Amino acid sequence: MRVTVWGSRGSIASAGPETLRYGGNTACLTVEDGSDVVIVLDAGTGLRRAGIYIAGDGRVVHLLLTHLHMDHIQGLGFFRPLFEPGREVHVWGPPSATETLRARLTRYLSPPLFPVRLRDLPSLVELHDVPPVWDIGAFSATATTVLHPGPTVGYRLATAERTLAYLPDHEPALGGRLEDAEWTSGHDLAEGADLLIHDAQYTSHEYRQRVGWGHSSLEHAASIADLAGADRLVLFHHEPDHDDETIDRMVEEARSLRLRGDVVGAREGMTIDF
Repeated sequence: MRVTVWGSRGSIASAGPETLRYGGNTACLTVEDGSDVVIVLDAGTGLRRAGIYIAGDGRVVHLLLTHLHMDHIQGLGFFRPLFEPGREVHVWGPPSATETLRARLTRYLSPPLFPVRLRDLPSLVELHDVPPVWDIGAFSATATTVLHPGPTVGYRLATAERTLAYLPDHEPALGGRLEDAEWTSGHDLAEGADLLIHDAQYTSHEYRQRVGWGHSSLEHAASIADLAGADRLVLFHHEPDHDDETIDRMVEEARSLRLRGDVVGAREGMTIDF
């Protein structure tokens, strides 16, 4: 399994954009296993770079959206496979009790916000509400509702050898402590994962001022990784006002908090083979 980070939410750089290590684009990753299927996780602005990478290779694209906040769908209009005639693209998203996934995405992919309508794309686009469990090629996919404002899911992707859990926008503690696996949002997705990509937007001090905003402190990310028995933890969804040095310190602190397993900070262009 190969995971590539194309966007992890922007941060600032103290020495200028040419030295930026952690920031730039909003949430987007690709997951591959060497087959004719490629999975894309979220459609933030990083989707443009992912689309350049995927363009023209003919693989079936499965785009899994965790939720429909703008920082997770803004790259859709710039995703090259959507403009390839006959390219098969499946878009999966959390169900809503009030509107279909097509109706919600059309709010963005239509004038005046975007000049091209979803219905006018030349690719073969199919939209799906996520079921609890389904297969995507050799991957077994699981989607579960998690704590974040609006309909939001996290994902678990498993092959016969490895498991990835992806919870980029998640507030499992809601101001409290993570102590009980049975009641922790996202635990089932993260349980025993080889790689857990998890929201770690805030320091503990920042989080106390932002309880209920839908994001985690780095302590919460480390705690859920240990509670779920996940191996490698990737800190994700960086606070835009954090520079590289701040995120470096947060990674080191998260490492000191973990009882087991390594911790890294998500960087654009990062590739993880496992």
